[in-house]
Amino acid sequence: MEILVERKYKKKDYTIGHVYINGEYFCDCLEDKDRNLTQNMTIAEINAVKEYGNTAIPTGRYKLMPYDSPKFGCVLPMVVAVLGFSYILIHWGNTIAHTLGCLLFGRNKAIGKVLKSRKTIEELMQKHINPAWERGEEVWLEIK
Repeated sequence: MEILVERKYKKKDYTIGHVYINGEYFCDCLEDKDRNLTQNMTIAEINAVKEYGNTAIPTGRYKLMPYDSPKFGCVLPMVVAVLGFSYILIHWGNTIAHTLGCLLFGRNKAIGKVLKSRKTIEELMQKHINPAWERGEEVWLEIK
């Protein structure tokens, strides 16, 4: 299964993207500021630019793995092998105050926010990711 986040609106403090599942539009995404990091950069290059809790992960392709989150009390997709970042999840939330580098899925119906995030994550997990994992499929995230 392939999830694509296409970053569309790069603002001063946040980034809004569109999310596609296997090529079909699914929802919107809120991330921290895009500082033009890429998966091909070295850790030193990333750390020179990254601001903890205020930086979107590098563009690139990443595997998603199930993570039983104590904070959220459920299994969520963790983005693995993100150079310079750790515990990056796709989860619910509404503003960049909720991101800390993670990706928030929802509906971008208010400036700088995503709404209906919890419902969107529940749909993502129940209709897409959990069935894929149950079938033994790998789930991948690409950020462009």
